[in-house]
Amino acid sequence: MHKSIHIPPVKKAGFFKTAPGTGYDSGYMLLILVFAVTVLTIGLMVAIPVWQTQMQREKEEELIFRGKQYVEAIRLYQQKNPGAFPERLQDLLEEKCIRRLYGDPMTETGEWNVVLFYQESSSLGKVMVASQRDLRSLDHPQIIGVVSRSNKKSKKIYNKQETYDRWLFFYGQEPDAMPEIVYFNRRRK
Repeated sequence: MHKSIHIPPVKKAGFFKTAPGTGYDSGYMLLILVFAVTVLTIGLMVAIPVWQTQMQREKEEELIFRGKQYVEAIRLYQQKNPGAFPERLQDLLEEKCIRRLYGDPMTETGEWNVVLFYQESSSLGKVMVASQRDLRSLDHPQIIGVVSRSNKKSKKIYNKQETYDRWLFFYGQEPDAMPEIVYFNRRRK
């Protein structure tokens, strides 16, 4: 004889152990979820400005490094070509005075303004700043350095200057003496 085994029918369990809104489990889970989201939001609100400040400081250090690379390249150009200055930044690369042309880290395009020897002044008490596009308009420009095109306020004070377009990097620069800047084709605001 066969004995039949009786298997009771399986009842399907619902999502909640108790009816929605009547049990304690669903209320605690919602409260924990709201608390977790609030903590994460506050954490991000604190972390993002700190991260942005750190990124800006790293870019500022990179700006100083790249600016000094151009100063050194112009010094080497002077040694190879006594009495001459490059007329384009590309000349520094062609003369093997710089490994590569570094971009301006403070601008999206990476294009620098150039610092030029000011013909009307016999000393470095006055320099001219021009865009690289403006170089074609000048007769025999003499590039002595670079400066950022960005006029944003810096976190760091460099040579007593607080905006990137005043952080000059040029050959023969005196660290404590800021020269007068003459802008080619624009007025300083």
